[in-house]
Amino acid sequence: MTPAARVQTAIELLEPILDGAPAERVLTQWARKSRFAGSKDRAAIRDHVYDVLRRKKSAAYSGGGASPRALMIGLLRLQGIDPEEIFTGISYAPDQLSESEKSHSEIGETIDLPNWITADLKASLGDEFDEIEQHLKNRAPVVVRANLRKATREAAKAKLIAEGIKTTEHPASKTALEVQEGARKIKNSAAFRFGEIELQDAASQAAIEMLSKAATDAGLGRVLDYCAGGGGKLLAMAGKFEGRYFAHDANPSRLRDLPERSKRAGVKAKILATADLSANAAFDLIFCDVPCSGSGTWRRDPDAKWKLDRTSLNKTLLIQRNILSDASSLVRSKGYLAYATCSLLDAENKDQISVFLADNPDWQCLYQRSWTPLDGCDGFFTALLQKP
Repeated sequence: MTPAARVQTAIELLEPILDGAPAERVLTQWARKSRFAGSKDRAAIRDHVYDVLRRKKSAAYSGGGASPRALMIGLLRLQGIDPEEIFTGISYAPDQLSESEKSHSEIGETIDLPNWITADLKASLGDEFDEIEQHLKNRAPVVVRANLRKATREAAKAKLIAEGIKTTEHPASKTALEVQEGARKIKNSAAFRFGEIELQDAASQAAIEMLSKAATDAGLGRVLDYCAGGGGKLLAMAGKFEGRYFAHDANPSRLRDLPERSKRAGVKAKILATADLSANAAFDLIFCDVPCSGSGTWRRDPDAKWKLDRTSLNKTLLIQRNILSDASSLVRSKGYLAYATCSLLDAENKDQISVFLADNPDWQCLYQRSWTPLDGCDGFFTALLQKP
C-alpha cells in the first residue's frame, strides 16, 4: 500500500470508530479480511487511527471539522505534513482537498480531553496537568518485565538484543526494560515465548516491587489476585515472591489467557470462582487492580477516553468501593490488602482509600504511591492496607 492509501484506509476505519465501535475490534476485523495488507501497512494504519484518537480535538481544530477526513487532514498538519501531498485522488489516495479545506488556517493544539473530565483531572494533577496532558497526546513507551523466575534483567536484555530488540533499563523498577527498537518483534521473540519476559508497564512493575516487605511479613503464603484479568499482576508477584497463588475475576472470561501465560512463566495459579472465595479464605495478601476509568492508559487506549462519561465513572467508583469491602473480608488478621488503579483521578485513588479507612478505622494504610507519564510510565496508583 502507498502512504496515501494507508491514510485513506485510516479515514474509512475511523468512520465506525467515531460512531461508537471499539477501535481495536475495527482494526482487527479489517486486518483479518485485508490479506493484501502487509505488516507495515497494518502498523501504519493503526498508528494513524490511534494518533487521531489521541489528538482528536486538536486534529478537528486543525482540520476544520470532526469528520474522519477532516481529522486526518488536521493530524497531518499537526505532524508537519502538507495534506495536499497525500490527498491527490490518485491510486487509492483520498480525494483532492477542496478549496475550503485548503484555505483553513486555524492550526494548533488544544486540550485533547473530554470537556466534562478536564476539571477533575486539573484538580487531581495540579501544576503537572499541562505537562501530563501533553504526554497523553503521544504514544506510550513499550516496556517489558524480566521474569525473575527464569532470567535476570541483564540476561533478558542480552537475549533481546540478539534478536534485534534494543532495550534500556527503566528506572521505575528493577525488572523493567524500555524497548527502544524492535517493539513489534517482541511477541515472536524466544525470550517472550519461553516466559523470560512479559509486556508490562513500568509503573505496574514498580507497584509490585513495593510489596516486597508485605510479602515477606506475610510469610510468603497465600496470595490472591482479586481482579486478575489476564494475570499480569499475579505473574509479576510470582516472579518476585514465592507463595501459593490464586486468581479471581468477576468476569471469568477475562481469565482465559491466564493458564497459558502461567505455564509460559513457570507459575502455578489456582483460579477461583466468586462462589469459591470464602471457602478458600483467608489470604495473607490480596491484590485488587480494580476496574477504573483507565485515564492513566489513555496513551495506549485513546478510544476509551472519548467513550467514558460521568455516569459510567460514577458506577465504576461504586464498584471500586464494593471490591474493597468484599476483598477486605477475605484477608487474614494482620494480612494485607493492596489497591491499585491505572487512573490519574483522585476520586478513584486516594479518595477511595479515605472512604475505606473512614468505614474501617481499625485498618492501617501503610503507604500510597502514584506514577504519571512524567515518570516515563502509565498513570498508576497503589495503596497498601493492613488488617488489624
